[in-house]
Amino acid sequence: MYFSTLITFLITFFLLFLVSLSSNLIQDSCENAAKNDPNLSYEFCVASLEANPRSQNATLQELVIISLGLTISNAKNISSHIEQLLSLKSFDKHTKIGLQDCLELYSDAHSTLLEAMENVKLKDYEGADVEISSAMDASTTCEDGLKEKKGEVSPLTKENSIFFQFTVISLAFINMFH
Repeated sequence: MYFSTLITFLITFFLLFLVSLSSNLIQDSCENAAKNDPNLSYEFCVASLEANPRSQNATLQELVIISLGLTISNAKNISSHIEQLLSLKSFDKHTKIGLQDCLELYSDAHSTLLEAMENVKLKDYEGADVEISSAMDASTTCEDGLKEKKGEVSPLTKENSIFFQFTVISLAFINMFH
């Protein structure tokens, strides 16, 4: 009886230790990344990675893949959101043209990020860095285009900001490798 209780305790302790290590890796990696990039939100970084169950026992290499996967998924979701917005008739001509431009930007960013993922899997971090940096421009270019007309409010400010954060996180983690 004592032996089985001891084994159960040790297994539980070991599992909690592993979870603590992965959480520390996420927090440490996000802290390091935020120190090196003033555009990166430490809180957003930790929250987005800890929310992903695959990050629980992840290595730094796996955190790069997870963060890039979140970025890819976000680009696809934004494209879908833009398509929904375009189906509405409540936007003026300038905003509809801006949304069409944003749709193209995010579609291109999605493809570029898929290439970046392949580069990461091949451990070509410099290539991935270039691809993610290129994709990152989608958010700022989209936001700037939608605000070009004086007094215009972008319907994608929140989405552009979140995408920018995801790309900053992915870049910061990749830069830890080179």
